[in-house]
Amino acid sequence: MTATPGDILRASPKQERAQQTYELLLDVAGELLAEVGIDRISTNLICTRAGLTPPALYRYFKDKYSVLEALGLRLMERQNAVLEAWIARHAGKGLDDLQDNIEELLRENAAVTRAEPGAIWILRALHGSPRLAPVRIESHRYVTGKLVEAYAPHLPHMSSEDLWLYVRLTVELGFGADAMLYEEPGVSADAVFRTAANMMRGGLAT
Repeated sequence: MTATPGDILRASPKQERAQQTYELLLDVAGELLAEVGIDRISTNLICTRAGLTPPALYRYFKDKYSVLEALGLRLMERQNAVLEAWIARHAGKGLDDLQDNIEELLRENAAVTRAEPGAIWILRALHGSPRLAPVRIESHRYVTGKLVEAYAPHLPHMSSEDLWLYVRLTVELGFGADAMLYEEPGVSADAVFRTAANMMRGGLAT
């Protein structure tokens, strides 16, 4: 991500032990989110589960929303890493290769999301809290920018404004399709990824 919304950290963990404590707090917070949800999670619950005192948490985080914000940033950064690796594999091979492998990107993004503790609740927090929404919006804009860079050389006839708008909409579609699977467990993931990929590739005229 190119920006860090909000006041997330009181102090950046520089030593290895401090970094381990910071990651432990985030992992525990993610697990608790999956168990108790956004409203019931608290800094005291996080500290108790992590076996740490409140001052250890407050060294890095101002309150529970700072923890949620950091969880959102960590998830978005891991999703961005998937995107960047996908672009590195396909951007130099032409428009057809990019278009033919959109489903691969959707699946890889979904896999890294599911590996994140409390992922669905992190996503709900990023959508439901005005304080946390900038994390999601800035990340989606970052994804849009990277995809525009990948597609633009292959679409010289398309204006930058039209391409940005098209890609920005498809980014929302892709993330929305993945989020829908958490809400509709009876729907086939294969069908969702396949259909979303077809929709995402269908609007670009070569």
